[in-house]
Amino acid sequence: MDTHDLLPVGTVAKRSGFAASALRYYEAQGLIHADRNSGGQRRFERSVLRRLAFIRAASNVGLTLEEIRDELERLPDGRTPTKADWQRITTHWRGRLNDQIAALERLRDGLDSCIGCGCLSLRRCTISNPADRAADGNGAPGAAFLPPLLRRPHKPA
Repeated sequence: MDTHDLLPVGTVAKRSGFAASALRYYEAQGLIHADRNSGGQRRFERSVLRRLAFIRAASNVGLTLEEIRDELERLPDGRTPTKADWQRITTHWRGRLNDQIAALERLRDGLDSCIGCGCLSLRRCTISNPADRAADGNGAPGAAFLPPLLRRPHKPA
């Protein structure tokens, strides 16, 4: 391998838009791989930039790190993935993306009259919550009537 194809962590961070700490975390999680030079510094193959772009896109559509790891494990070892390799793994989450788009469209279309909380504080609400069934405690906390794909747990800042 040509050493020009090995990038230091700072270059990968700059080109990928991820902080160096995120790169170290993703490496620890097995999502990306780095080699070490004689001084112990991380060196990434140039192809890691495509993996990081996939991680960003997949996390933006709601895939968990575990799901992202499962998808990335479908990529070949020992060679840079081809377009066909990437198309094969993205078909696994195309359906999920379509479901999320549909959920977002439902949210968008009802947003000015209801945000799915189930509180019935508006005189006219696009959801049905007879007898305040959202208060029975059997449902999930928060916006109980949001589509499940839009109900990811809140992560405090």
